Amino acid sequence: MSAYRPLPGRDFADGLEDFDPIDIGGAFGPPAPRRIAPLGPGAILRTLAALCVVVAIGFAAYPAFASGLRLKGDVTARGDVLTLGELVEGAEPALAGRALFRAPALGATGTIQARRIAEAVAALGLGTVETGGRVQVAVQRAARRVGPPEIEAALKRSLETGYGLDARTLSVRLDGEGQALLAPLDLNGQATALDVTYDPRSRRITGLISLGERQASLRVSGVVLEMREVAVLARTLNRGERIEATDIAIERRPREGVPPDAQAAAPAPGEVAQRTLGAGSMLRAGDTAPPEVVLRGETVTIVYETPGVSLSMRGQANESGRLGATVSVLNVASKKALQATVIGPGRVSVGPAAPVRQASAALDTP
Repeated sequence: MSAYRPLPGRDFADGLEDFDPIDIGGAFGPPAPRRIAPLGPGAILRTLAALCVVVAIGFAAYPAFASGLRLKGDVTARGDVLTLGELVEGAEPALAGRALFRAPALGATGTIQARRIAEAVAALGLGTVETGGRVQVAVQRAARRVGPPEIEAALKRSLETGYGLDARTLSVRLDGEGQALLAPLDLNGQATALDVTYDPRSRRITGLISLGERQASLRVSGVVLEMREVAVLARTLNRGERIEATDIAIERRPREGVPPDAQAAAPAPGEVAQRTLGAGSMLRAGDTAPPEVVLRGETVTIVYETPGVSLSMRGQANESGRLGATVSVLNVASKKALQATVIGPGRVSVGPAAPVRQASAALDTP
């Protein structure tokens, strides 16, 4: 015979794989064949009873799967209550509109525990809800948001109709940050300003912003500003630098902060900066001008024209000038100074206004 003993340091319950055989002598013959007895009537009855129990348990658990009820994900509520159909998939149409919970306030977000939803469904006799492992469901209440732009527009319309002001030149700076009226989604139409009061001296305004015959309303206040359009530089310009169309933006600024000589329109194409101008600054009179087409010290052509007479001579500019400016030029031949009008790049004219004898003298050679 052979016997088994546990290995040193092993627990007996560790299993037979932790044991080694020990030879104690002797020999073993072939194993005797096992005899299998047929099942008796009692054993058959016990087996059938066990099968019935298993089937009964399966049918008891069947409604949880047969109902097809499954918890939805996060929900956006559009009304005052949350219905069965908004929270659970697979609900019968006749019951989908059944209210289960109250929705959060307009624009607010809340949570509902999955356990509470399952309990509410079970109370309706609908069986078990498959949660998919979710512990809670987030619910956000949808709302129409009337923000500062709509509020300002409503107040400006009221100022125009009630106080005769030009809404196009007005801006309303509301008190507080990001004021907004939250209303149900089914409240359509334009926001209106009611009970408006305006003080022209302090420029203070108050009013009630309303939607749907005061079904939703918000009391607001602020300051009315008179605006003026001004030309503002988009980048820094150095003296003499040419101004492009993209360098200028037209903005609306409060009138009390705008200099009287501020330009309301962009300068003519081709004008240049007369001094260094910083980005964001308002253009004022004299900040820009047409470029100088005659430069001091350069050679110019002096032209004298009258009906039937056209004379030209070579000269030198004593000063710079833009188109149409009057500059002093020197007749190189006679060494005499003349007052001439700039008529183009490198060209000046003494014109009929200049004394004829002066022009004739200028043409004489020394």
